[in-house]
Formats: sequence, structure tokens, C-alpha cells
Amino acid sequence: MSERVDTSSREPVALAPAIGQTPNRARILARLRSRPTARGAAIMLAILVAAALFAPFLAPQDPYDLAALSIFDNRLAPGAQSMDGAVYWLGTDSQGRDMLSAILYGLRISLVVGLSATAAAATIGTLMGLLAAYVGGLVETAIMRVVDFILGFPTILVALILLSAIGRGVDKVILAIVIVQWAQYARIMRGSVLVETRKEYVEAARNFAIPGWRIMLVHLLPNALAPILVVATVQVASAIMLESTLSFLGVGVPITEPSLGLLIASGFEYLLSGEYWISFFPGLALVVLVFSINLVGDRLRESIDPRRR
Repeated sequence: MSERVDTSSREPVALAPAIGQTPNRARILARLRSRPTARGAAIMLAILVAAALFAPFLAPQDPYDLAALSIFDNRLAPGAQSMDGAVYWLGTDSQGRDMLSAILYGLRISLVVGLSATAAAATIGTLMGLLAAYVGGLVETAIMRVVDFILGFPTILVALILLSAIGRGVDKVILAIVIVQWAQYARIMRGSVLVETRKEYVEAARNFAIPGWRIMLVHLLPNALAPILVVATVQVASAIMLESTLSFLGVGVPITEPSLGLLIASGFEYLLSGEYWISFFPGLALVVLVFSINLVGDRLRESIDPRRR
């Protein structure tokens, strides 16, 4: 009888330290704001995201409307005027497409692909890793062997094979990136959950006959989620780079909806002829976008992990 009373009295104490180990959100934001590089990267990223969201209002031309393009305005230099007097501040490409408008719309596609693929891959990988670590046995073995198989191949090779089989398109690119990226989240989540399952609050929850699904989703998941959030931030940039690479190789998004990678590819053949702007400005936008995301993710990792601080 005394053991029963002692266990119930210790349960809140066992749960409190585990929850307290999760980094405080306000503290993390304060650390990020205290770093000038993080603030600068976050501001630049916010500008790029806002430019992509409001592209229909900011772009002087709809680059997807083929009827609005004029072949007579093709490959105009930055600052040149069109036949109707419009100024192309970043020049035009070989199809007469305004590069400023194409970059703004290309940012939208790159961000949609990066965010959607990362969200889906992180969700699938987190649940698979959580299930493998908590259930164990044959379930863990089966999931982790699939993870090892996927991670054993180069990411770009798997994505190329998948897109060659299913075809081009934004949705197909997202599907391919999810397939090649979810395994990384599963491996990280499994390791994080294995550490958490050894702690007292999990044992206390089991002693009180709390259902396994509730232990996984309510207790383990919030305490093991911090590494996933950090990795997901960096993986957004990886997904954008992978999409740009696939589009550059001609197996990504269709030519009627060019992303930054496809815009770079469309001007690659004109680099040696001095018409640098067709590839240079989309490439610059891609570099700034990826660099901003990586810098924010790196500073976020430092804010969450005390060892890196």
C-alpha cells in the first residue's frame, strides 16, 4: 500500500523535469534576436518570402502567360526598353520573358516545393522513427532497414530515377523529394526517442497504464521534437537545391512554370556569348535564398543545443 502511494506522489515530479528539458520558445527567440547574423538572415528571408507571396502584384509581367510574351523582346540587356516602352530592369530571356517577373514567380515554386516536401517528409519520418523506437522488435527492424536502403543511395540519383518514371511536374517533384528525405528524419527521431524512453517520466506513464499511443504522441513526441525542427529548417534549403538541380537537368518542373533552377538552365547556353543576366540573376536569387535559410537554421541549432553555444 505504501508503494502505491509513493508512486502516485512521484508521478508529477518525474514528468516535470522531462517537460522542462524542452527548450523554451521565448528563450530561443531571444537568443536568435541577439545574433546580428540571424536577424539579417531572417530579414532577408522574410523579404524573399514576401516577394514570392505577392509576386502577382509586384511582377510587371505574368511570365506564365505565353500570349503576353513577345519574341521581339528576347535577350534584352538589363535596363533595356521593350517595343511598347516597358523597362526590363533585369533584362529578358530567350523567350522575351521579363527576368524580374520570372524570378519572383520562380521563388514561389521553389518555396512551395521546399516547404511542402520538407513538411511531408518530416511528418512521415517523425512518425516512422517514433514508432520504430517505441515499439521495437520486428517493426523497428523493418523500418530501419528501409531507412538504411534509402540512405544508401545518392539523393540526386534516386530523385532522377523516380522522376524519369513518373514524369515532370511540381507535385511529382515534391513526391520524389519526400521519398528521398523522410528516412533522414526517421533515423534522427529514432535516436532521440530512444534517449527519452530511458527517462523516469516514460516509466511512470507505463506504470499508470497510459496507452502506448498517448505516451508516444503526448509525452515522447514533444520532448524529442527539437532535433527534427532544426533539421527541417536546413532541409528546406536542401529540398530547394534538389528541385533546382532536377529542373536544371530537365526532369523537374515543366518549362511553362519555370523555377529558379529552370531559369538558370535556360540561360546557361548564352553565358559565353556575354548574355550573362539570364542565368546570373536567378542564380543570385537562389544563392541568397538558400544561404538565408541555412544561416537561420544554423543559428537555430546553436540556440537549442547548449553544447554548440
